[in-house]
Amino acid sequence: MNARSGNFLLRATIGDVSRLLFPLLFVVSACTAAPPVPPPSPSPSADSCPTGVEYAVTGEEAASGLRVLTLELTNCGTEPLTLDGYPAVTVLDAERQPLPVAVGHGSSGISAVEAFDAEPRPVTVAPGGSAVTGLLWRNTYTDTSAPPVVGEHLELAVAPGEPTQVFTPIGERGDPVTIDLGGTGKLGVRPWTAAP
Repeated sequence: MNARSGNFLLRATIGDVSRLLFPLLFVVSACTAAPPVPPPSPSPSADSCPTGVEYAVTGEEAASGLRVLTLELTNCGTEPLTLDGYPAVTVLDAERQPLPVAVGHGSSGISAVEAFDAEPRPVTVAPGGSAVTGLLWRNTYTDTSAPPVVGEHLELAVAPGEPTQVFTPIGERGDPVTIDLGGTGKLGVRPWTAAP
């Protein structure tokens, strides 16, 4: 009888403890701190848009040795940007060193292309807005005494004297675009126009 009553008491004590512990555990778990809230995403900074603009290739054309590369500028700054005239362009090699290329405004005698020889007009680009320019050259190589000139990068500024940035042209299919000037050494630049 004592053994039975001892077992009964033991069972009753364990049952009572579990009935008391469950609500206590529930209350304790409800009082624990919530997981930390992640910090908000950083807002765009000058580091992500150091010159206030970003460039992208939006068109490529090649026919009979004539090349046209369309570049789009996006205003990633916070203020409207006024463009008037032509971008400043330097063609760079694979090591990002300047190549001996004569860069001229318009078609520069390379070929008669109306869009390149249009009169420059001011273009205002709102934040998030775009404008376009273009590069024109011939891929002709007749002088075998010197290697062909091939640019892999461009140093660009919205206008001469403005901050520059190095841009690596990537085509619309994700492949690198080279400025394959052959032995011509000449590049024409289209004036800024509003994006279509």
